[in-house]
Amino acid sequence: MKAVSIESGEASKAIGHGVNRGLSVFDLVLRIVAIVGTLAGAVAMGTAEQTLPFATQLVQFSAQYDDFDSFKLFVIVNAIVCAYLALSLPFSIFHIMRSRAGKSRILLIFLDAIMLVLLTSGASAAAAIVYLAHTGNTSANWFSVCQQYTDFCQRSAGSLIGSFGAMVCLVLLIIFSAVAISRR
Repeated sequence: MKAVSIESGEASKAIGHGVNRGLSVFDLVLRIVAIVGTLAGAVAMGTAEQTLPFATQLVQFSAQYDDFDSFKLFVIVNAIVCAYLALSLPFSIFHIMRSRAGKSRILLIFLDAIMLVLLTSGASAAAAIVYLAHTGNTSANWFSVCQQYTDFCQRSAGSLIGSFGAMVCLVLLIIFSAVAISRR
């Protein structure tokens, strides 16, 4: 049997290539999870409405997501981020096949950061309104409305979970893309 010597540089390139491919697969999974989170958040908030059972002939008490500008912003931002993530899936698949691609990873880091900021602003605005709806503000004489509109409040609060989960996914995407670029 003949002994074959492998140079140390050859072995490390093969390991680095496999790690980058693994990061690319994880990138694809995170993008799919973030798509599900933003889509679920937008749909849950967009369909949140409740009408109180007591009403008069002239007045009907109801709450809908479009009664609040922050909730409208939340739905629009989640839809934009969901569309971006869906459009970025081909890049993620491309990175699995060509794990050494650098320029497209840099572009995705930049765009992921923009989407993270956008998603954070929309989710934070909606979270502030949900908090006020649950607790009110006695110094401003704003009363809690969630005692009457329980279904609406639960649905709007639940829609925040998907959005905040997508924010975590975007942070991880940025970190792992930076790691993949640094390993090049």
